[in-house]
Amino acid sequence: MTDQHPAEDPTLGPQVGRAPQTARPASGPVTTPAASAASFSARPRRVTTTASDGRRILGPVDAAQVPRWAGTGTFARLPRLDEVEHADVVVAGMPWDTGVSYRPGARFGANHVRESSRLLRPFNPAQSHSPFAGVQVADAGDIIGNPFDIEEALAAMQAGARELTEGGTRLVTIGGDHTIALPNLRNLAERHGKIALLHFDAHLDTWDTYFGAEYTHGTPFRRAFEEDLLDTEALCHVGTRGPLYGTEDLDDDARFGFGIVSSADIYRLGVDRVVQILRERIGDRPLYVSLDIDVLDPAHAPGTGTPEAGGATSREILEILRGLRGLNLVGAEVVEVAPAYDHAELTGIAAAHIVYEFITLLSLGAGAQAGSPAYGEADAVYGDRPGRVRNDVARIVPASGAAASATPAADAAATATAEQKEV
Repeated sequence: MTDQHPAEDPTLGPQVGRAPQTARPASGPVTTPAASAASFSARPRRVTTTASDGRRILGPVDAAQVPRWAGTGTFARLPRLDEVEHADVVVAGMPWDTGVSYRPGARFGANHVRESSRLLRPFNPAQSHSPFAGVQVADAGDIIGNPFDIEEALAAMQAGARELTEGGTRLVTIGGDHTIALPNLRNLAERHGKIALLHFDAHLDTWDTYFGAEYTHGTPFRRAFEEDLLDTEALCHVGTRGPLYGTEDLDDDARFGFGIVSSADIYRLGVDRVVQILRERIGDRPLYVSLDIDVLDPAHAPGTGTPEAGGATSREILEILRGLRGLNLVGAEVVEVAPAYDHAELTGIAAAHIVYEFITLLSLGAGAQAGSPAYGEADAVYGDRPGRVRNDVARIVPASGAAASATPAADAAATATAEQKEV
């Protein structure tokens, strides 16, 4: 019995499979199992759109042509950076975790999140937007840092981020541990000046040193403050909780300019009030969002190095991120995904959806600034469907900065809590 190669289809790329010939029956012709040429393609068909400037935009692999579990593992099955002439938004891994202080393994996080992103689809109904249409989004692969030399690694990661963001490209990074925030902030400060920061995390990450080491996943924002990278009028932790070493941790943090919206605040105040607080604090400044996956409760994200009980739900965090629509987002990162501790891919799936929301915000970009529906107005896809129960309470009105709460008492309580925290 011999093997028979399928015919080459030049429109699909090189053929990489073989169709085995069946044994010849006692009488009759030889038969070969039917197979689509696409089954053997190393270059699968992609969803394509056209940008406003006429560019052809390559989107994700077409799920009607290639099942979601098949093919190479770029984020959301997007094209690689080397497949496109220019990318407006790029996703890149920083698989480095030499700065961890407890459970290791975040170095494997980027590829885990990529694998968990296979089920993402090209239309985001929560934002009434197709993030991969009209702007070119691509996966740039990984930025490599020396795992045995921290300062050399930080320099290499900053250089990689600098190269990827040339020409105005926006970067979403998947870590890696939280140390990678420092090279990302260094790169952005070179381009934009001092950066506003929303830091989603169970921990402050403004400590000084661990065992005398200045560069760890618990110190990046103290180093960023010392290097004058941050706009101290526009800094806020979100989702903070858990034990501290002492009150001096909070004293230092306040001295650096950080406000705090704790995990308990998210629960007590609600998403809309939290969104208002964050929007008022950030304004129109260039904003970086750094999200440690341990901001989520371990029930939603067990796969991380330093889990803390009492965290936010994935729904709460996704809704808060959607509420940042229209702000001047210049980059974002998800860090501390450690797949060795991830059960049923819960952490990877949550992180993939968070990256998807970042890409959505960045792809809205100029459109949002030019008058796209703002937060609270972009709910039409679900809201106009027959039978949907709507909440008619006003959400946020970004144009005036005003907000409406469910009750005056709730609004007064929220204001008092916010003022007490000096947010």
